[in-house]
Amino acid sequence: MTIATDLLERHIRTLFADPTQWKSLIADDMIWELPYAVGIGHPLRLSGRSEVEAHVGWFLTAVQDFEFSDLRVIAGADPESAVAEVRGEALIRSTGRVYRQEYVFVLKSAGNKIAFLREYFDPVRAAQALDIPILSLQA
Repeated sequence: MTIATDLLERHIRTLFADPTQWKSLIADDMIWELPYAVGIGHPLRLSGRSEVEAHVGWFLTAVQDFEFSDLRVIAGADPESAVAEVRGEALIRSTGRVYRQEYVFVLKSAGNKIAFLREYFDPVRAAQALDIPILSLQA
């Protein structure tokens, strides 16, 4: 296990189960990229603790009983990088619809904290569960 694989596993384990513990994992200047989130009206990039915590706070209130499963973490060549594949499932509070998603996370650590996270997910699945339109990815 490397620093990054440990942080990535702890990110998955605590994000919903223990948000206070999760907050202790992130760097104050963390960058969280969400390349496909713009398709559902969310930011492409979150910069710093305040933006990251605000977005996570929104998601925590939007879903109920979120659970990750089938976690597979892969160490990078550098002990401060790792990749994970994981499935997620929850109920969307506003629509009552079940949200099922497959995620890929790319993590880079610095100073034993999550410094960078890139999250890939299918925006069509998110839009259907949230009952929102897919937005044009072209500005």
